[in-house]
Amino acid sequence: MLPGMAMVAMYLLLQAMLAGFAAINGKVGVGPGRYGLLAVSTLAAIGAFGMLKLRRWGWSLCNAGFLLMAMASFYLFHKTHAGGVLVYGLFALVFFLYLSRTEVRERLK
Repeated sequence: MLPGMAMVAMYLLLQAMLAGFAAINGKVGVGPGRYGLLAVSTLAAIGAFGMLKLRRWGWSLCNAGFLLMAMASFYLFHKTHAGGVLVYGLFALVFFLYLSRTEVRERLK
């Protein structure tokens, strides 16, 4: 496993856990949006564990998770013009582009 793959998976796992706990405690989301965030964060955590086991389905879930995070961050930046959200979205985009490299895909089973 490439060291970057492990760090990306751990970062996604941390973000999924924080989003899941925030959704459970009612810090983010209202009504059905809270359950949608909980479902997406659960899929992201499952993807992170799958990528740590070098499974292709884990890689695809991680890629989808980072792409969704980047798109949501860019949309939120468009609406609020908060600079921190843009930085968060750029990190997600960089991780998505790293996972899309050929060297990363060749390491998966």
